[in-house]
Amino acid sequence: MAVSEIIPAEEGRGLYRALAFRRILVICGLIVALAFSFSLDLALGPARYPLSEVLSALVNPSGVDLQTRVVLWDIRMPIALMAITVGACLSLAGAQMQTILANPLASPFTLGISAAASFGAALGLVAGVAIFPAAVQYMVPINAFLMAMAASLFIYLLSTVRGVTVQTIVLLGIALVFTFNALLSLLEYLASEQALAAVVFWTMGSLTKATWGKVLATFIILVVCVPFFARHSWALTALRLGDGKAASFGVNIRSLRLKTLLGVSLLAAIPVSFVGTIGFVGLVGPHIARMLVGEDQRFFLPAAILCGSLMLSATSVVSKIILPGAILPIGVITALVGVPFFFALIFADRRQSW
Repeated sequence: MAVSEIIPAEEGRGLYRALAFRRILVICGLIVALAFSFSLDLALGPARYPLSEVLSALVNPSGVDLQTRVVLWDIRMPIALMAITVGACLSLAGAQMQTILANPLASPFTLGISAAASFGAALGLVAGVAIFPAAVQYMVPINAFLMAMAASLFIYLLSTVRGVTVQTIVLLGIALVFTFNALLSLLEYLASEQALAAVVFWTMGSLTKATWGKVLATFIILVVCVPFFARHSWALTALRLGDGKAASFGVNIRSLRLKTLLGVSLLAAIPVSFVGTIGFVGLVGPHIARMLVGEDQRFFLPAAILCGSLMLSATSVVSKIILPGAILPIGVITALVGVPFFFALIFADRRQSW
């Protein structure tokens, strides 16, 4: 760079402040959009309510009639909040997977964690197998959680082997997807008609069975994981520059990658065990956030959370609009949105490699 092209320090600080302010405005805009989508999600359904009545019920529940209060607070509120918390968890998991693996296609869906959860749920629905026999009544979500964590642990243990690269981990994840999908297909082939219908519905992903307990569980995972990622935001940002540069900055790459992978496993396994397979949120959400605010984890972290929440909340709204009187499986809609984006990422990566 020529001397004449060097930006003066004061001007550089001004440019940085302007850039930070613009990113904060983007995050505030995402919060406003999420609040609107959340209100719309509460308003829509077999019985529709105007937004003014929804806001009144949120601010002053005792000021609306009993039926409206029951519908909005007891039936729709857990579903709407579940969409927000699950979207946040999956998008944050995908964002940090892409960070530590330096791969734009990494996500809980593409690394086999969601496929493992589907197989675990199918074991309970088809064969009646409870991996944790002490809680048979919660067999399906517990099976899904344990299988997802087993897949995550397998990836974690492989990443500790000397000489294993991030590319190897991604390839392993793809192999896990095919393996668990094949096992799931085998169970579906052997299943009765009733069990087959239950498995197919579960693998489509649905928020309709959301409860306050499930919302609380997913929220707790966020509360546990977000502070950890925020505390290591500088190191995670440095990691995007490459292992060599991050190490030169004093980052313990091995420790950071393993701890992050453990947090990502929790973020992916628990929501999937509750709502089924919801693909592409963990892939698309982080990329939208990255396009809006860049790689700086101080801004990328909240933007990824908000993008995932907004994406799944908006998808919940769309699922109620497409067929009036019916609620489509939310996983189907996210896949329809995510597949074209997935193709765009593949071709963009190929153009860059050329």
